[in-house]
Amino acid sequence: MDLGLKGRWALVCAASKGLGRGCAEALVGEGANVVITARGEADLLATAAALRALNPAVEVRTVVGDIATAAGREAALAACPQVDILINNAGGPPPGDFRDWGREQWLAALEANMLTPIELIKATVDGMAARGFGRIVNITSGAVKAPIDVLGLSNGARSGLTGFVAGVARQPRLAGANVTLNNLLPGAFDTDRLQKTLAAGAAKAGMAVDDVAAKRRAAIPAQRFGTAAEFGAICAMLCSVHAGYLTGQNILLDGGSYPGTF
Repeated sequence: MDLGLKGRWALVCAASKGLGRGCAEALVGEGANVVITARGEADLLATAAALRALNPAVEVRTVVGDIATAAGREAALAACPQVDILINNAGGPPPGDFRDWGREQWLAALEANMLTPIELIKATVDGMAARGFGRIVNITSGAVKAPIDVLGLSNGARSGLTGFVAGVARQPRLAGANVTLNNLLPGAFDTDRLQKTLAAGAAKAGMAVDDVAAKRRAAIPAQRFGTAAEFGAICAMLCSVHAGYLTGQNILLDGGSYPGTF
C-alpha cells in the first residue's frame, strides 16, 4: 500500500535511537523527508547516515539540541521547510516515590512530556490546516492507560498531554482540514531505555539481567518485547493519507499486556 507520504516533510523528535528512530526509518522508507533531533550529536549523525542509505531519494536534516528548550524547538522548526508530519517524542522522567519529588522535578517532567509537545503542536497545526494536510503523532506511554505507581511524573505529565490532545484533535477547523492528532502508547519495546530499566531492576533484586528480562517477557501475552521497526510502521500508517478519519485516539502497542476491554 502506498501511504502517500512521498515528498512530505516530517519533524521527528528524539530520533537518534529507539522508538523515535523507528518512526524516522519508517517515514523515510515511505519517501518522506525528515528533520531529526536529539541531544547527542554522534548518535544523531550516525542515524542520519543510516537514513540516507535507506532511501537516497529523500532529504535528511539533523538538529542537535534539547527539544524541551525554546532554543531547541526553534532550531528544529527552522530546519524544516514545512511541517507536514510532527512526531512528538521525549525521554520519560525517572521513576521514584512522589514523596521525594519537589516542584523542580514536576516542572521538568511537565516541560518535556507535556508542554514541549503542546508548543510544537501550536507552532505547526495552523500551517497544516492551511495546506489541507497534517499528521501529529505523540509518543506517550502505556502507563497513560494503566498507570505505574513509580512513574508518577510520567503518569501526570503524559496524561495532561493526552487530555489536551483529545480536545484539540476534535476542533472542526483542524479535523475538517485533514489534520489529525493521535497518541501512540508503547508498552515494553526493546530499546536502550528498556535495557537500562532491566539492568536497574536486576541490580535492585540481585538477579541476572537475562532472568529479569525473561520474567518481564513472560508477563506479556505476545511473549516478547516490541521492536522499534514495528512501532515505526504503525506510526507511518497513522501519518498516511489513508488515516484522515482517525483522530483524537490513543493507540496502545503493548503486546496485549493491558487487560481491559476499553
